[in-house]
Amino acid sequence: MTEPRLHHVGVVTLFPEMFAALTDWGVVGRAFKQGMCDLSLVNPRDYATDIHGSIDDRPYGGGPGMVMQPALLDCAVDHARQRAGADALVIAMTPQGAVFDSQMAKDLVEHPALIFVAGRYEGMDERFVERSVDLELSIGDFVVSGGEMPAMLAIDAIVRWLPGVLGHADSAVQDSFSEGLLDYPHYTRPEAYCGRQVPEVLLSGDHGKIAGWRRAQALWRTIARRPDLMTAEALSQEDRALLRLWGLD
Repeated sequence: MTEPRLHHVGVVTLFPEMFAALTDWGVVGRAFKQGMCDLSLVNPRDYATDIHGSIDDRPYGGGPGMVMQPALLDCAVDHARQRAGADALVIAMTPQGAVFDSQMAKDLVEHPALIFVAGRYEGMDERFVERSVDLELSIGDFVVSGGEMPAMLAIDAIVRWLPGVLGHADSAVQDSFSEGLLDYPHYTRPEAYCGRQVPEVLLSGDHGKIAGWRRAQALWRTIARRPDLMTAEALSQEDRALLRLWGLD
C-alpha cells in the first residue's frame, strides 16, 4: 500500500461557515490547523450574475422546489481546482450516490486532492453532474437539508487516515469498520461501576488472550447487530473457535 498522500480538500457550498464545526474541533480540526491537509471553501453564490445572487431556478417539467444551476456550480468547481489542482477528484454528496464506508475513506485518502460539492434545494442540474462530477456519494438512506453535513462526515472519516492525525499509529486501523466489523466494548477506570465489573480478561495482562476476546466481541456484535456486514456463515474456522472459547457461539 502506498503512503497516503491527500494534501488538499476543497468544498463547494452555499454555507461555508458551517465547516467551522469540522476545522475548529477535535483531531481533524487540529490536522487542518497544523497543515497536515489544507481546506478551501468556495461559495457558488459568488458567481451569480443577478442582483439577488440567485443560484437556482425552477425545474423543467414542473414539480416542487428549485434546482441549482449548472454554470454556477461549474464556475465554483473551476475555482476550487485552482487551489486543489487539476487532478482533484470531484465528489458530489447526493442521495443516489454509492453509500460511503470505511473502505472508501481509506481509498480516497490516496488521492492528492478532493473537491466535495454540497447540494441544496431539490438537487443539482444533472448536466453539471454528468460533466464535472467524478463520484457521487451518500451517507445513507435518509434525507437531510443539504450536502454540507454529509460532506463533513466523509471528510472527517478520510482525514483520520492521514499519518499523524490520530495520536496512536494503530488507532485508525482498530476503529469500527476498519476490518468490516463493529468495535469491541471498551472499559476504563473505575474497575467496578454501579455493580458492574470490568471483564476479568482485560485485567489479566495476557495480551494474546485480550486480543482474542476483543475479536470475539467484535465478531459477535457484528453478527447480532449488523448482519448485513457479516453473517455467521461467513466466519472462518479460527473465528468460530474464538466465539466458542468465549461462549459466544
